[in-house]
Amino acid sequence: MKMPKITVGAVLVCLLLGEYQTFSQNTVPSTNAPGTNAPARGRRGGGRGGPLSEADQTEIAKLAGLPEWTPGAGDGDYCIGPTYAPAPEATPKEGVAQGRVETFTVNAADSKFYPDTGLRGATTNRRVTVYIPAQYVPGTPAPFIVSADAYGARNSQLPHILDNMIADHRLPAIIAVMIANGGGDGGGSERGLEYDTVSGKNAEFIEEEILPKVEKDYGVKLTKDPDGRMTLGGSSGGSAAFSMAWFHPELYHRVLIYSGTFVNQHPDAEYPGGAWEYHARLIPGNPAKPLRIWMEVGQNDNGATAGSAGLHNWLIANIRMAEVLRAKGYHYQFIYAKAAGHTDGKVIAQTYPQALEYVWKDYKPVTK
Repeated sequence: MKMPKITVGAVLVCLLLGEYQTFSQNTVPSTNAPGTNAPARGRRGGGRGGPLSEADQTEIAKLAGLPEWTPGAGDGDYCIGPTYAPAPEATPKEGVAQGRVETFTVNAADSKFYPDTGLRGATTNRRVTVYIPAQYVPGTPAPFIVSADAYGARNSQLPHILDNMIADHRLPAIIAVMIANGGGDGGGSERGLEYDTVSGKNAEFIEEEILPKVEKDYGVKLTKDPDGRMTLGGSSGGSAAFSMAWFHPELYHRVLIYSGTFVNQHPDAEYPGGAWEYHARLIPGNPAKPLRIWMEVGQNDNGATAGSAGLHNWLIANIRMAEVLRAKGYHYQFIYAKAAGHTDGKVIAQTYPQALEYVWKDYKPVTK
């Protein structure tokens, strides 16, 4: 659907409206509590880099011409909103077999990857929620999802969606492993260390310390086929989901991201721009990897009115992620959510099923 032409000024007025909503469990992916309209805190972008430059405004204004996202859409850039409605797949249906949901706790003292650090907000343990579909056949390797911040665990949102979509044969019999972060948020926090660091360490932690326990305790077999493994997250959990697949494509090929923190949250000597380096340098400067990516950003996302020079505008960062993914020939969808905030709950409630369907398209199970 062709979008009406609007001016750069109109886009900027729209950017000043909207709300921040959160969604997931055991996390602080949004700068504001649900239903509030408080301004973004400085550490999350509100003001770094000064005002939007003329080039920034032009970059954002191009979003007005994006086509509407429709079921079955292929690779490319799309828009949704400004009104939203929860997807029917999130409601349990009579007659549909419900999967099993289990939880366990991992102690920081037992971890060689993320032991007790003393960083801001660090917790002594983290909760892991596991969904096992009713259709799972014991002894067979199952495809699975790993979610940061335990995305999907709250109110069993992801289990309900998977129950319905697996029953309708729209998704394979997927296991979901929903892992809480280590506590805190932003620079100097444990969550910041785990999620904002540009590295493969989080994937290695999960591979060695979480997945074996899932298999042992619940009698399941998780596929080793990277095409049957998906990462999921929002905000810093979204950039962490991407990092897992980027640094370990031998482990993960499928990625789903809401309001990805592809900004300079955790600079270091190797990556002085933090996750901004992905679209500025890493993706353009490396051969394409076998990844399939779905990503969303809100019109009023964190730092949306801040100049890109500050490397802390989530909207522009995600626009540029889409540009470099397209240029490299990746299978990806980029969704621009109008009148939506950071990891906006109403956007997630509407888009989750269709996003999952896109990410799992063309999956063929390996039975060995």
